[in-house]
Amino acid sequence: MPPLVITDVALTDEIMAMIGNTCTIVVWPSNPSELATILAQAEGIFTYGHPQVDGPLMDLAPNLKVISNFGVGVDHIDLAAARERGIPVGNTPGILDGATADMTFALLLAVARNLVIGDRFARSADFTHYDPGFMLGYEVHGTTIGIIGMGNIGRQVARRAHGFDMHVLYHNRRRDEAAEADIGAHYTDLNELLQTADYVTLNMPLTPETRGMIGREQLALMKPSAFLINVARGGVVDHDALLNALQQRQIAGAALDVTEPEPLPRDHPLLALDNLIIMPHLGSATRQTRRAMAQRSVDNLLAGLAGLPLPNRIA
Repeated sequence: MPPLVITDVALTDEIMAMIGNTCTIVVWPSNPSELATILAQAEGIFTYGHPQVDGPLMDLAPNLKVISNFGVGVDHIDLAAARERGIPVGNTPGILDGATADMTFALLLAVARNLVIGDRFARSADFTHYDPGFMLGYEVHGTTIGIIGMGNIGRQVARRAHGFDMHVLYHNRRRDEAAEADIGAHYTDLNELLQTADYVTLNMPLTPETRGMIGREQLALMKPSAFLINVARGGVVDHDALLNALQQRQIAGAALDVTEPEPLPRDHPLLALDNLIIMPHLGSATRQTRRAMAQRSVDNLLAGLAGLPLPNRIA
């Protein structure tokens, strides 16, 4: 019989076509006893919508051969637990860097130039005449961008920033002199970056060290004219602190592609703010990138099921 693979979201027709008849796909059930029954038979887990895959869950799957993640972020998978159990974990690095950097800049431009509220106003009955003094935004060219997380995506953001003649600052756990030489970025500590940058972009992974990295203290350091853009993970920002900073106009605005939880409750006060843009996690959502991610994650899945090395193994 074909090996059984469990996935947390119904897979697209494109992904199913890539998998073909090589395995049987079962969607994650909500009933715990039914889930346990399926996991007892499962040889593969295909994570698509970021379910929590921890040690206790892996222990329910004694035949598990591979965990394949659709995406590069694996904060929802306990990598140490997978290593202890000898279960290879695959992800899709290097594929979504450009698309995610594009989204970072799209959000930066949109929040700076009032694209969302401007669009709403232009469609409304209130727009009856042109007023050149109305809805003034902030310039992007010639300003300073502070990139937190100078990994593959951060480098791509820096390249785009140079196209706008921006001064590029960055902060990492460790200084990256090769990146500095390659893209002309300047390393600084976190506090100085926050105090200096006109636009602060978050492009780091979610780890125990980065969870809640941007809180009240950090937001208080930012300039009243500065903007925060998060295309990392929702958990790197303290949402209560962000709400307060935006309500009190401590910063000019923010743009989020990610939140925690995701989605936010429909009555969450962040959703009512006019100086905040929220996207439904579209960082890698281009046809080209998602197609490449699908192929790589399927390749990882099928290799693991066959007992072969994963094309991209992270654990």
